[in-house]
This record gives sequence, structure tokens and C-alpha cells, in this order.
Amino acid sequence: MIAKTPLVLPGMRIGLLGGSFDPAHEGHVHITENALCRFGLDRVWWLVSPGNPLKTQGPAPIDARIDKARQLMRHPKVDITDIEAQLGTRLTVDTIAALQRQCPGVHFVWLMGSDNLVQFDRWDRWNEIAQRVPLGVLARPGSRLAARRSRTARILRRWRLPEANARLLPVMNTPAWVLANLPMSHLSSTLIRLGRSPQTEETG
Repeated sequence: MIAKTPLVLPGMRIGLLGGSFDPAHEGHVHITENALCRFGLDRVWWLVSPGNPLKTQGPAPIDARIDKARQLMRHPKVDITDIEAQLGTRLTVDTIAALQRQCPGVHFVWLMGSDNLVQFDRWDRWNEIAQRVPLGVLARPGSRLAARRSRTARILRRWRLPEANARLLPVMNTPAWVLANLPMSHLSSTLIRLGRSPQTEETG
């Protein structure tokens, strides 16, 4: 199936930030704006997913989540999309494969917080994701040390780029990844849904 994507041309560097965005929050904005700068990206696409296979409770309706995300994220280089729903994919690896087929010559980078790197080896065919696209990992509160010590980080240790070379990431042969340290943002979707203060989240 073909998805209607934002305008894209061969050679462009596109960051992909996937998730339920339930709801989108300033932490997503923080990661996105830093990824654009740190990794030399032309654009970032938010891939608002129909659902996360690792979560037992379903998210709010996708149209509501997209509307909220568009109200929050107004950067001219960021596109909020329902590409996964259009493609009918539920796994990240299948979404990436479909986009690579549909957009030849585009340099895609998978973006994630360091909290996701900690559990990345639980994702379906995670090693195929790492072979398909470079990974841009951005530090999140409470997970920086755990990310560095994670199983994925140990397996991919030899392919980690120095942070000083982060802007080369989109054009690197895979596997390749960078862990970028950022000023910390404590916001998380879970805390927002629970009505809890982000300041109660662990820091590290």
C-alpha cells in the first residue's frame, strides 16, 4: 500500500519519530527540535501510530491525537502524519521498509529517546531496524545511564558514532547510532495522562 507522505526528494535527511503520542507533549517537541539540529536533518516526521504492540491499553482515537500534536508542534520543518495507519503497518520495521520502498534515495533516521533504547531489543526485528536506518538516540531523564548499559548498546557498541560526528549520522552506512546528551525535559505522556507532575519523574 502507498501512503500519502509530506513532500520529499531524494537526498533529503528525514528523521522519523514514532509513537502513540497519547498525548503529544513538550518532551516530544524537545527531542524533535534537538534532533533537527544535532543530526543535520531537513525534516522530522511524527508517525502517530494506530497502537503500540508493547502497550496493553489502547490509545485515544488517532484523529484526536493528531489534532493535539498539530496544536503543539508548529515547527516549519516538522510534519505530523498518520503514515502507519495509511500503510496498515503496526511494526516499526515494516513502516520503515515501506517508506524506503516508496521514497528511494531518502536518508531516513529513526529517532528515539534513551528510554526506548533500554528496551529496544524487545522490539520485533529490532536488529533489522538497525540494519535499515541509522538510530538517533536522544537522552531522556532517568535513562541515560541505563541506555549506555543496555543490551542493544552493548551489541551495537562498535557502530556508535562520537557525539561530535552526529551530523554525519543520516548518511552513514548502517548500523550506525549516536546517543546525544541534551538539556533534560521531564515531561512524559504517561505522567500527563495520570495527571501527575512531571517533576516526580526520576532523573539521572
